[in-house]
Amino acid sequence: MNAAGSRPRLPRSVWVLGFVSLFMDLSSEIFHALLPLFVTVTLGASVAVLGAIDGVAEATASFAKLAGGRLSDRQGKRKPWILAGYGMAALTKPLMALAGSPLAVLGARLVDRTAKGLRGAPRDALIADETPRENRGAAYGLRQSLDTVGALLAPLAAAGLMIWLAGDIRSVFWIAVIPAFVSVAIALFFLREPAREGPAPARQPVLGSFRDVDRSCRRIILVAFLFTLARFSESFLVLKAVEAGLSLTLAPLVLVVFNLSYVLLSYPAGALSDRRDPRAILTVGIALLVVGNVVLATTGGLAGLAIGVGLWGAHMALTQGLFAKLIADAAPAELRATSFGLFHVATGAALLLASLAAGMLWDHEGSAATFLASAAVAAGAGVMLWLLPNRDAAA
Repeated sequence: MNAAGSRPRLPRSVWVLGFVSLFMDLSSEIFHALLPLFVTVTLGASVAVLGAIDGVAEATASFAKLAGGRLSDRQGKRKPWILAGYGMAALTKPLMALAGSPLAVLGARLVDRTAKGLRGAPRDALIADETPRENRGAAYGLRQSLDTVGALLAPLAAAGLMIWLAGDIRSVFWIAVIPAFVSVAIALFFLREPAREGPAPARQPVLGSFRDVDRSCRRIILVAFLFTLARFSESFLVLKAVEAGLSLTLAPLVLVVFNLSYVLLSYPAGALSDRRDPRAILTVGIALLVVGNVVLATTGGLAGLAIGVGLWGAHMALTQGLFAKLIADAAPAELRATSFGLFHVATGAALLLASLAAGMLWDHEGSAATFLASAAVAAGAGVMLWLLPNRDAAA
């Protein structure tokens, strides 16, 4: 401890990974902010196609996280997989600017999300490797906050570039490639992996190691799966902004509200989770999602849009970093990245199902039915949370 009652300092790697995430997220979220308009307006596809692209791409990232986590544990190293994931993502950004059809967009997204998957579990495991248990909530909250700063700046940059370039989405995409390569440079030159103590990890069978994941970890993953079924891609928030009256150029700014709530609350929520019952924090988070969905479903003006989207961001802040902390605390060191991989594949599958369902429901019944359905699933997930044994929630 640095002083009586103060928290220990967070490791250098947490800050480095936070800034790596910031610049990559700045690049990725510029693409993501304009993707709904690019797919539905520039390429003329339906909202259901947009939901399928988002859902399949994110599910692909989750399966890649399963592989990345397992390979990281087997090799006993984190940085090579983190660097490979960020480097691959940077190299594939130009594919989006070149895409001429929804299928080409899907291909570009699949490659980009595969890269995200390779780095995700090793990155989360490296944070757990270097951070004491009593400080992990704050560590994950800080990394998430810095990541979300990139996401906060991205829609502002996207809107400004759209105005400057007279709505030329492809030119905006080419400019968005730059921060991706800055991210790779930071990871390459500043990220250091600590030397591992003790013998090298045993070369266990891949599938056998998945079966060895602790029961408490599996229960936490089940709850995370149910939580993720309650939300779909943020692309639908951009479409809701257009429906509420924002122009195509300004619609991505709705993500500023989303990410402002996210960035302001992520670190405080993570730090609080080091001292309070995780189930209580998760319950508040899911309640915010329920209320946000109801507001978005029942109001049509810009004020209702801002409130509903802000509540969506607050919900993310109170749940995402906390789940990472719970997995890190429950998983043994030799299966830490593997456990994160399983967590990400479960939540990715749930996001795929949620996005596909949201796209079809939006096309057939409209936005109100989509948000009300999400609220109902979220309420059910909140009930299921309290069926989790308290010892697992506090693992």
